[in-house]
Parts: sequence; C-alpha cells; structure tokens
Amino acid sequence: MAVEITDANFDELVLKADKPVVVDFWAAWCGPCRMVGPIIDEMHEEYQGKAIVGKVDVDQNPGVSAKFGVRNIPTILFIKNGEVVDKSVGAVPKTQLTAKLDVIL
Repeated sequence: MAVEITDANFDELVLKADKPVVVDFWAAWCGPCRMVGPIIDEMHEEYQGKAIVGKVDVDQNPGVSAKFGVRNIPTILFIKNGEVVDKSVGAVPKTQLTAKLDVIL
C-alpha cells in the first residue's frame, strides 16, 4: 500500500525527501483514480528503497492540492529535491508512469 500523504506530513515526506517522490492526487469517488490506485500501490512495492510512492486524498487534504494547483484527478506529480519535475494527468498505463520515474532516479 502506498504511503498516505497529508497536508500535515507533506513537507516532511515529500519536500524534504532524499529520494524522488511520486504523489498520486486522488479521491474515492473518482473512477479513473480507482484504475490508477493499484498501479501506484505496485510502484510503491517495486521502487521501495529507490523512491517514495504515495497518495494524497484531495477531499481530506485541500491545502496541498491547492498548493500544486491540482484541478483534475488523478494527477500524479514526480518530485525531486522538492521540485516538481514531471506530471501526469488522467488514467495512464503503468509503463508511462514507471518511465517518468525511471528518468529521475
């Protein structure tokens, strides 16, 4: 299961991370989010020790969602050294997400 990222722990887990971070902005009511969710969980397992893979529930964490201007979900941000270096919006195949992550590793 991917790391649960919240408004409260975002800075610590994401901005101060010593590894690249993949952040999936999602909501329980979002159909495409439910398709991407299992991919994010798989990536969490596969990239353990190399990258942090987590999820932000936009309904529970409006602060960080607003900070990054997330208007459509799922939005997946790729963050390195506290900076957004890539992003993906909508339901996309796992190969597309892993390719983006592999570039920043």
